Amino acid sequence: MKQAIHLAAALLLATATASADEVAIYRCTDAHGALTVQNMPCPKGMKQEKKIMQGLPAAPAAAPPPAMPMPAPAAPGSFASTPDPYAANPDEYRILDSADLPAQAAAPPPADAGDRLPPPVLFECHTYDNGRYISEDAEPAPRCVPLRTVGLDGNPNRGAGEACEMKRDQCARVPDGALCGAWKQRLGETEVAWRFGRAENAEKNKAEFERVQRIVNESTCALQ
Repeated sequence: MKQAIHLAAALLLATATASADEVAIYRCTDAHGALTVQNMPCPKGMKQEKKIMQGLPAAPAAAPPPAMPMPAPAAPGSFASTPDPYAANPDEYRILDSADLPAQAAAPPPADAGDRLPPPVLFECHTYDNGRYISEDAEPAPRCVPLRTVGLDGNPNRGAGEACEMKRDQCARVPDGALCGAWKQRLGETEVAWRFGRAENAEKNKAEFERVQRIVNESTCALQ
């Protein structure tokens, strides 16, 4: 689903780090069933569903560890004695041979920056109504924009039938230096589509979110 929902994604990320304010998200459905998620009321003629999203409060500061009690001082002229654990259990403190040690699997080396590849290319696309979104497709499929029809007498309230005009979004490649920021924006868009999209598309949208998340985590973007 190629929809201009980057604003809602930005709000989702902002509320997760800034405050617990409520944010309104609007789901707009046109006459042909095309869905758009945005942070402003839907245009006239579109079906609107409003969701209120609660921002995440800041995590409370961790409590300091409790202070360890200080031992009582020994009386003058006396010496504090400490029991010798080796004398009580000599078998438990014997020197172990290498044969006594359990076999352990070698831990994989940590991922190095040199082992990571840059993320794939992305495109920034602009819609006919000045919307903007991030796409992996340089030429998204055209969309049919509804046209207003009028009756034979010119009355706009007596329009017969429906009509639309095919519109193509204009896309340009994102510069290499801005790719990671664009992929993280794309990640936010797919998360909004998964959490706030239609229930029947939830499984597909979740799979798309997880795919984009893997690209971000396994590329050099995870180091930024």
